[in-house]
Amino acid sequence: MNVKREAWSVKRGGSLGSAGILPAGNAFALVAMLTVSVAVSSAGDAAKIHPIDLPTVLQLAGAQNLDIKIAREKLTEAKANHESAREQFFPWLSPGAGYRQHNGMAQSVPSGVVSDGHFQSYTAGAALAAQVDIGGALYNTLAAHQLVRAADHALDAQLQDTILAAAQGYFDLVKAQAAVGVAREAVRISQDYQDQLHRAVGIGIAYKGDELRVQVETQRNELTLRQTQEQQRVAAARLSQILRLDLTVELIGREADLAPLSLVETNATLDALVGQALGNRPELKQSRALIGAARESKDGAVYGPMIPTLGAQAFAGGFGGNTAGAPSSFGGSEDYYAGLSWRVGPGGLFDFGRIHAAESRLRSSRLLEERLKDEVARQVVEAQTRLESQADQLATAKKSLVTAGENLRLSRERKKFEVANVLENILAEQELTRTRNDYFTAVAEFNKAQYALNKAIGALSAPPAK
Repeated sequence: MNVKREAWSVKRGGSLGSAGILPAGNAFALVAMLTVSVAVSSAGDAAKIHPIDLPTVLQLAGAQNLDIKIAREKLTEAKANHESAREQFFPWLSPGAGYRQHNGMAQSVPSGVVSDGHFQSYTAGAALAAQVDIGGALYNTLAAHQLVRAADHALDAQLQDTILAAAQGYFDLVKAQAAVGVAREAVRISQDYQDQLHRAVGIGIAYKGDELRVQVETQRNELTLRQTQEQQRVAAARLSQILRLDLTVELIGREADLAPLSLVETNATLDALVGQALGNRPELKQSRALIGAARESKDGAVYGPMIPTLGAQAFAGGFGGNTAGAPSSFGGSEDYYAGLSWRVGPGGLFDFGRIHAAESRLRSSRLLEERLKDEVARQVVEAQTRLESQADQLATAKKSLVTAGENLRLSRERKKFEVANVLENILAEQELTRTRNDYFTAVAEFNKAQYALNKAIGALSAPPAK
């Protein structure tokens, strides 16, 4: 999948100053850095941290996910059922031997005289037999073929579902990492300001209460930092579950920052997107295949019994026997049989209950397709609406980030320690933290919305393996 970044996205590893949001060279531009840092507490923890990027996530989602493996097994089962249906056209071979003994009354051939008889016989050879319900075998094979197609499209649908879940899980992880970086930067800013106030209190130019206010703010930021670290670990575990990776290994996004992606055509009309979805969605292709299977089953109930059942049998071997006490004789023997028959009643001609049930299943399949079409259209409208909303929110969050950074810069440049100025700095720091988190959230949700729209129109697929 080709991923193109917008021209106004922040460069990886850069700061807001380098992106033109704050004046270059300004000492306070560091407070708005977008670099996401990941804390590693010990060498043992470092061994359990594994970096990962978006293309790798998408490839693993298509190869490792259990739901996809289950869908593949269902496809294999459907293919096996189709093969079994075709095998109904072929005869079977029955090699073996038999022994028969009779004591008592029997009718002789050809005279028809009934008398007391004692005799025995035995056979050895192989019988080639076939009883083919041609109509049933034909329509069962056609229906099984449609079910194979349905299972194939179901696998494609599950693949797209998993890719979407993996992509959204990755963006949640990188967003959580960004929140950790924002919280850590907020702790650093408030701690620096607290140190300045502490020195000012020591030389008697600042009020001790102001230092305590900033200390409380620092402790609140430390609490937020710990909460964001928890959220990052949880997001990593959820992504590992989707990808079926070791849950004890913490995944870390390779992205040093979040940047908006461009995955869909922004000038496409809603009607065009809905039409594309109705033509591309694998769920609808699966539904059409299921309708085809139901139609073949209905035709099999109506027209299948009109085609006769073919019965044929051939035996080649030996036959021997004689009356009781007489020497046995044995010699070659062959028998052949062929016939056509029709079945009238249950399971055959005029089985109206079976016909009506098959017709009802066909109608139900068509109604389910209509409901699915409405669902797909709703998903496209919802995804497109969400994408447009997220694009607007992203633009607003970007502007707010610039304003908040400039506000903090102006507040810190006063270099005074009056009560009003201390509160002003605290509020400015809080605003910067909030707007940075809003920006990262807006970017992540914007990217997730694009993947959701691609899924809604049936255009989501895993990138080719490297």
